[in-house]
Amino acid sequence: MTKLLRAKWIRAAIVLLAFSATIAFFVWHGPKWGLVLDAFRFVAWEWVIAAIALNLLSVAARAAAWDQVIEQAVPPPQPPFRAVFSAFGVGLFANAVLPGRIGELARVAVLSRRIEEERRADTWATLLGTVFAARVFDLFPVTLLIIYVAATARIPHWAVASVIVFLIVAFALFAFALASARHRDRTVLEEAEGGARRLVTMARYGLGVLHAPLPAALAALLQCLGWLCQLFAVWASMRAFDIHEPLPAAGLVLLLMNVAMLFPLWPGNVGLVQAAVALPLVSYGVPYAKGFAFGIGLQAIEMSVGVGIGFLFLAREGVSYAMLKHMPGAEQADMGEAEEEVEELEEQAEQEKRERARVAR
Repeated sequence: MTKLLRAKWIRAAIVLLAFSATIAFFVWHGPKWGLVLDAFRFVAWEWVIAAIALNLLSVAARAAAWDQVIEQAVPPPQPPFRAVFSAFGVGLFANAVLPGRIGELARVAVLSRRIEEERRADTWATLLGTVFAARVFDLFPVTLLIIYVAATARIPHWAVASVIVFLIVAFALFAFALASARHRDRTVLEEAEGGARRLVTMARYGLGVLHAPLPAALAALLQCLGWLCQLFAVWASMRAFDIHEPLPAAGLVLLLMNVAMLFPLWPGNVGLVQAAVALPLVSYGVPYAKGFAFGIGLQAIEMSVGVGIGFLFLAREGVSYAMLKHMPGAEQADMGEAEEEVEELEEQAEQEKRERARVAR
């Protein structure tokens, strides 16, 4: 426990230092803030609405892709799509407001509550594997996006190395996933002993969709549809900020924005994302201040969808913000311990509700 607390303090200190350095950089070397504010005075709100609608479609498509993966990994009865979509929304909310990738754990925790208690521990492990599997399917649309951008736009030299490293890592993970995938034939708990082995085993069960060609193709297609909607959402957001550049420029922005979000050091990597969006647009004749304002607006549009959907489903699932902050981490390989922690948090939230109800009476 002491080790875990020490690790959390170290991570918090690193995040705080990196965030402070970013703030300092933008204070002394950032855009002219007066020009950034001016860019918001001429926003075309009809394009903002269109971008929000396209982001909603993207969320629905990606949730459907995860649902396909779950169908191949979780034995019947499987959670319905509305439960999968609800858990996916809570995960988006957690990723938007908390550092790291806590949203991936949050959606697993929320969805596992819909599973019968006697098989919840096994399903928790498998669902965590399906999250990894769904991420693996991002490789296909990302590869297509990189090819499209490389053929039609100008990738900045400072971003080329990051894109190449990203592709190498992505293909290595896909090869590992394909080699590790297996169908469910025994429970995870029967097979796995120890933390590291248990994590590997749960991933293998969640990756079972890779041995089912038709569901795998459908999941990949849905992920491609989700990314396509995001591409047009970026293009619509550009129109909202009076940036009339072609679709390849929107593809370049989408690619570099995701590269900047690859390692979420603080919520949303705010500041870093805006710089990654504004710098490549300079080569298209867009002033840096205007591109920075567009980056703020673009991230606000995307976060509004994630936070809005997630907030609605938080209330529906009876999950509090405090519970999200205490979601068990990947280092807690003992699924029984993780499940107990979530149950304790749920009991605390229920007790708080009862106390508030008594006070109200």
